[in-house]
Amino acid sequence: MNNAAYKLESTGVGTKEKSEVLKTEADYYNMPDDVRAELIDGEIIIMESPRATHQALLAELVYYIKEYIRKNKGNCKVLPDFDTKLSTADATIVRPDISVICDPDKITERRCEGAPDWIIEIVSPGNPRHDYLKKLELYQRVGVREYWIADPMKRAVIVYHLEDSAFDMTAYTFHDKIRVGIYDDFVIDFSAVDESI
Repeated sequence: MNNAAYKLESTGVGTKEKSEVLKTEADYYNMPDDVRAELIDGEIIIMESPRATHQALLAELVYYIKEYIRKNKGNCKVLPDFDTKLSTADATIVRPDISVICDPDKITERRCEGAPDWIIEIVSPGNPRHDYLKKLELYQRVGVREYWIADPMKRAVIVYHLEDSAFDMTAYTFHDKIRVGIYDDFVIDFSAVDESI
């Protein structure tokens, strides 16, 4: 992204670029560097700045995941807020809060090329629909193996595991221990996470 002038309009559910024309990857990367945005199905969606609780939860989860990978000498990478081009067929680049990518060939300096193995999105108060509906459908379509939606306002986590090209869902609270499906023996104790945020 660059620092060129950029016109936006408020829509009440988030902020979208004012245009009837579908946007491209080039349009996305020509946006100013200080604009947090995603390109989904040709539409640029501006994301609100994260709040303190969001960032504290993100930091705790990244710490737990990195520690597990380090202890087990794993090859997966944990990349927060990293551009991800899910499919070559779509005009879509997302920035998941946390991506765990186990195929090093998918990672370039600029972005992840293809579906991460595990994505965690932390719900923002301004646009929860984005994570609960739009991204759920998108991540299922491209084959993300595991998708977590962590909602600090509701103190809830919804976990989706990909089974036969459809997500199987389980709901948890911030009092639960949640097993990570892409690993055999990794459990995150959300009561300990909650105490730290």
